[in-house]
Amino acid sequence: MERATLLFFLLTVYAAMAQDGLRSIGALRIHDAGGLGLYASLVNDGVLDNNQGLVGFYGDNDITVAGAFSPVFHDIEVMANSGVQLAIAMGVENNINFIQGDIRTPRTNASTALIFEQDAFYTGAGNMGKVDGYVVIKNQQNFIFPVGDEEQLRPLILDSENSNSTSSCAYFYKNPNWDTNAKETTLQRIGNREFWRLEGSVPSSIQISWNERSIISLLTNNIDVIVVVGWSKSNHQWESLGGNAVGDLSQGMAVSNSFVPNDYEALTFGSANVPKQMMDLPNYLLTPNGDGINDFLKIDELEQSPHNHLRIYDRNGLLVFDKENYTNEFNGYATEGDMVINRGSGLPSGVYFYLVQLHDLNLEYQGYLYLANN
Repeated sequence: MERATLLFFLLTVYAAMAQDGLRSIGALRIHDAGGLGLYASLVNDGVLDNNQGLVGFYGDNDITVAGAFSPVFHDIEVMANSGVQLAIAMGVENNINFIQGDIRTPRTNASTALIFEQDAFYTGAGNMGKVDGYVVIKNQQNFIFPVGDEEQLRPLILDSENSNSTSSCAYFYKNPNWDTNAKETTLQRIGNREFWRLEGSVPSSIQISWNERSIISLLTNNIDVIVVVGWSKSNHQWESLGGNAVGDLSQGMAVSNSFVPNDYEALTFGSANVPKQMMDLPNYLLTPNGDGINDFLKIDELEQSPHNHLRIYDRNGLLVFDKENYTNEFNGYATEGDMVINRGSGLPSGVYFYLVQLHDLNLEYQGYLYLANN
């Protein structure tokens, strides 16, 4: 009976491909061994959930997901040159693989979003494939929101104290709606190039990165004063969310202290009046080719503090390595990060940032390392 149902479903889909799109008005379901390839729009006016298998968005046509009810899919693949426009929310229960093309949502309505259900994740996000609009997560504690605009991926990394029943995030570039002149006295300047909107009721810290489009030099020429700032809904001003930053004027990342996202309308970079106390260690070269020279990251200062914590980030501010009580384990392979597709092949060559805490000495250090992973 199941095979007959699946066959009927696939025949229905194939017949719809010759029209302008697929309209679901009944109770369709994709079974475990099934798959649905969409080369045109989907109108869901029926029940389309509890699915298994894969739904793919493909081709060069404009694709819209619309209808009376939000579809929920198990696995999603995006290889659509014109992207996918959401007119209603769309959920994923397991994995979404970005190959080519953005999923776009309206920034005027946070409820029309790509929804990651509990334990759902993604792979392949980058400048060529991401969410241009809102992402919502459900029942997740830590998540890297794959948000950006039509040109760039500008992720926000969320680290919450507990699981979020729901949390949403979107990225805005050159948005004029937030006044950058109203700020608390501890702040010098507020960035006016890019903003993130983050909603959630659980105390959390975040990480956001800057690059050339951020023009950090408009804020300061001293990276030590960079902080994450938020527009307070109650005080109607920008407030420092503290934390640390590492990088240079062209690229880097900032980590905030803990705050409640729902208390703030928008997040961006600011410069503080007083530099944070953060000491620099040397920059390191890592060439893990097995010749016994620079095969792993060795930080001599850690011998003075066995109780330590090392974090390594890529140029987008994404955490790729995290180790408590580090003892020379990093050799170019990631231990963290949903955006690492194949950890077995090692991280790509390039510049990485590191932050290290020496708990025994109550010290923090930052610096760069260059990975030549041949």
